[in-house]
Amino acid sequence: MAGRFSGKTIVVTGSGKQKGLGQAILQRFADEGANCVVSDLAIDAEADAVAEDLRSRGAQVATIACDVSQTDQCQGLIDQAASRFGSVDIHVNNAGIGFMMKPFLDVDPADWARVIGVNLSGAFYCSQAAARAMIAGGKGGRIINIASQAAKSAFPDLPAYVSSKHGMVGLTRASALELGKHKITVNAVCPNHVTTGLGAQQNEYFSRLLGFATVEDYIADMHRKNPMGRPGLASDTAAACAWLASDDAFYVTGEALNVSGGEEMH
Repeated sequence: MAGRFSGKTIVVTGSGKQKGLGQAILQRFADEGANCVVSDLAIDAEADAVAEDLRSRGAQVATIACDVSQTDQCQGLIDQAASRFGSVDIHVNNAGIGFMMKPFLDVDPADWARVIGVNLSGAFYCSQAAARAMIAGGKGGRIINIASQAAKSAFPDLPAYVSSKHGMVGLTRASALELGKHKITVNAVCPNHVTTGLGAQQNEYFSRLLGFATVEDYIADMHRKNPMGRPGLASDTAAACAWLASDDAFYVTGEALNVSGGEEMH
């Protein structure tokens, strides 16, 4: 499979954190020949380290800051990526906020707006900009939304997050319906819990909320309840993205693909 994405350019939002889903996705595509765009709220030392790792894998890499809640910055991200590499062929909406965990009645409207603004509006702004670039390029393309198991099922103390991820599935379907004629597919990936930096914060919060003595006990429970015997890995999500971006998935669009080891079955 080496070189499967040679000559293609992938942009992944929220990819400037080490051991995050965005980094894992870019690593998979770098290993298969893609040009990679690392993007996050700021391009700091951590984002630079992500970029250097990708270069060590042989990829051509650009780093571009983008606050996805700002439509002009989303357009700028795509414009700069296309200018640098000649096209945007694969765009992954990975940027998200999942650390605002409060009971429904305690959620501040400003926090609600911030989560929706990044997780859902940001995916819309970036998808719109990416689709326009893909249409102008005349070669079609792939848009992949990183949703969540929370796009299918509710979880306590995450009302804004759950709502934003459910909305992302609707965005996936609506945009797929209109972009198919341009040979652009749009799909969502719905992973279960993955212990990234964000996932570690969720582990600590939910272990307390659910009454586990330790975080380790909570994680052991996640292993027990999963049909495959473990929580998700970032590489699981990356593999699903690689398939959806490949020629093998050219006739798959508007789908919300569970990558949960059988934990989520609808």
